[in-house]
Amino acid sequence: MKTMYGRQFATMAGMILLSFLMLGASFATLSYQYTIQEKRDSMSRSANIIAAYTSDYINANGEYSWLDLGFQGQLSVLALVADTHVMVSTAQGVVVYATDGAKELLELENRSIPTQIVSEVIGGSFAGATTLGGMYEKPRYLVALPIQSGATLQGLVLVSCEASEISSMWEDLSGIFLVTAAAVILIAAIISSVTSMRQSKPIKEIAAAARQFGHGELNVRVDVGHRRDEVGELAEAFNAMADSLAKSEQRRSEFIANVSHELKTPMTTIAGFADGILDGTIPPEKEREYLQVISSETRRLSRLVRSMLDLSRLQSDERAAQQQFDISETMLRVLVSLESKINAKHLNVDTRLPDGPVQVWGDQDAITQVCYNLLDNATKFSPENGPLSIFITTKGSKAYISIRNEGETIAPEELPLIFDRFHKTDHSRSADRDGVGLGLYIVKTILNSHKENITCTSEDGKTTFTFTLTLA
Repeated sequence: MKTMYGRQFATMAGMILLSFLMLGASFATLSYQYTIQEKRDSMSRSANIIAAYTSDYINANGEYSWLDLGFQGQLSVLALVADTHVMVSTAQGVVVYATDGAKELLELENRSIPTQIVSEVIGGSFAGATTLGGMYEKPRYLVALPIQSGATLQGLVLVSCEASEISSMWEDLSGIFLVTAAAVILIAAIISSVTSMRQSKPIKEIAAAARQFGHGELNVRVDVGHRRDEVGELAEAFNAMADSLAKSEQRRSEFIANVSHELKTPMTTIAGFADGILDGTIPPEKEREYLQVISSETRRLSRLVRSMLDLSRLQSDERAAQQQFDISETMLRVLVSLESKINAKHLNVDTRLPDGPVQVWGDQDAITQVCYNLLDNATKFSPENGPLSIFITTKGSKAYISIRNEGETIAPEELPLIFDRFHKTDHSRSADRDGVGLGLYIVKTILNSHKENITCTSEDGKTTFTFTLTLA
């Protein structure tokens, strides 16, 4: 019983069998007692009827009226109907008449009933199994009552049946119970087997799918149909986990491909121009120009590696350190650090900040990185002499920081993708040769670690990034 199906089936079958054994034992005891009591009551009723009839007949016809053929005929009918032996005796216990309904039992007449039984009958009644002192070869179940007329004891009436009749009746009832129990156990076993197999099948499928997952087959799913029980929930959770793993693997593959591409491009440029200078393909008068390209590509390669290291560090942090700081002051410091880039494009900066400090919770260094990446991004894609706006507002328990620039509108289908790694739009970001496509992804990662949100809208050439921070 190493399988779940085997254990579950054995448990259910064992419980059903134990239940029927207990029920059978109770039924056997109760049915046997009921059968004996029912037979005893039936024979007692017959004995009472015969005793009352005999008493009335003797009172009406005299002391020896039990010798009348009419009286004996009536007793024979009663014995035949009750399927018993009927005997009438004197008060001293001498049998004067005996019949089984079909014939007179002459071998029992004129024989004496054991004194002990006579005494019990005179005392009230007798009921039990006996051979009547050898009158019968086998014990019979006997009910005996006195025949009385007022206070006068006129005789005894004895009604008996074979003890095997009672056992036979009980055996018939037991047989019916056993057949019914066997049928119920068989049906229950079949239902239990089907139910156990149905419950264990999805688990086996999950185990098989997990093994396939281990061999790299990430497209395997478990089909649970329309099940809504715990096994169905387990299979659905497994499929959700499988989808997540497949997406993670896809993102990993895309990340490796993107990193390879981003690394390959500057390295190819550097190697090509360096080889050109060394082998004389590039004339001496142009060497400085191509050395500047090599220097630019080297710096871009350095920024890519540094961004990837920053990203790895951010993703390894379980929770950002929390401290209070003024987000307005942080934004102004970042703005000052980008002054040369802003002035180079002659941008018109519009800052709308609250009069007082806006204290928020967060990792100040990480939020500074967020502000720098967003402002640098806005500066990079703003046209010459264009506006650059910074807004900070508060509402409820949140501070809302917005950075807006003008330029080309980002297509609606591109908006959900701008926070992906290495993503660049074909039309507005393709001119960005200095970028590595990780800035906005780093922004999203930092804000996620703070459990904050960031949104982007782009309409009519105006692009706005808005993120939230919790007020202190």
